[in-house]
Amino acid sequence: MTYLLLTVTVMAFVAIYAFLMRHWMVAKPLVGTAAVMLILTAIFDNVIIATGIVAYDQEKISGIMVGVAPIEDFAYTVLAIVLVPSLFNFFRTKL
Repeated sequence: MTYLLLTVTVMAFVAIYAFLMRHWMVAKPLVGTAAVMLILTAIFDNVIIATGIVAYDQEKISGIMVGVAPIEDFAYTVLAIVLVPSLFNFFRTKL
């Protein structure tokens, strides 16, 4: 399985989840959070990849890079940006 296929699969589930949980999420704070988190992901992913802590099989990535980090790396940040606040709000109202 390529990283791109894995990313597309994860992002499809994120899109479905975000659609279903849209009433638990407020767009304005998510945009600011996304900006900060994606910038931090770009910085720190590049550091850990450049130092050799993490490596990717070059045949399995899409080739789209942000520095030395493949674009697929950012899918998990987007997942966290959507998942964490909606679950927090969901469970906060249930308690």
